[in-house]
Amino acid sequence: MESQTRGGTRWRRFAVVMVPSVAATAAIGVAIAQGALAASFSVSGQQFQVTAGKLHGTGFVQYGAMDQTKAGGKPVAVVGIDEAQINNLCQAVTIPIPGTDKKVSMKLEAGGDKQVTASKLYIDAEDMKANATFKNVDIGVSVDNTTKGPGPAGAGKNGEGAHVPGSFAQQADEVWFDSVDQKAWATSAGTFTLPGLHMSVNMGAAECPAPKG
Repeated sequence: MESQTRGGTRWRRFAVVMVPSVAATAAIGVAIAQGALAASFSVSGQQFQVTAGKLHGTGFVQYGAMDQTKAGGKPVAVVGIDEAQINNLCQAVTIPIPGTDKKVSMKLEAGGDKQVTASKLYIDAEDMKANATFKNVDIGVSVDNTTKGPGPAGAGKNGEGAHVPGSFAQQADEVWFDSVDQKAWATSAGTFTLPGLHMSVNMGAAECPAPKG
């Protein structure tokens, strides 16, 4: 019996929580391999933290959109980057275990000595903190007329990721973000290379360490 429990939580119950998450991760992996755009899938409704020491991007666009979850629509600021180089990337998500007051968490870390790289990167963020520098920035351009960055991702089959035609957007030739800390609902990319990837799953909540630029 002891081998089936940890901290009073049965691994069978833990599996009920994690298996759908693993399946969803696998499905997202297939979408990334096929070059899917951000928010072209129905998001889980589970917010996660993403931090980075530094991010340099070429071809940047940002606009507002709405991601759909079972709990309703989530307004997001979508960041799209043609090519990104990232140092000290961390992603953490904490999931409540149904029927208990316990939580299980997963943390991904990559890019310690080598840079994480991504192409056609989209991040659907609710909150973001960073030190930012933009090169040749256009603020207030219509989202449908942006010419920099990968452009607005089209709405998914259920309407997720939809933006209002002609609405506010900004774009830039290049961006530099230092000490990035954000809360996101979805991330996708055409390619995502993660050198030195380390994944850990543990009982309890998890947070990424404070980012250092």
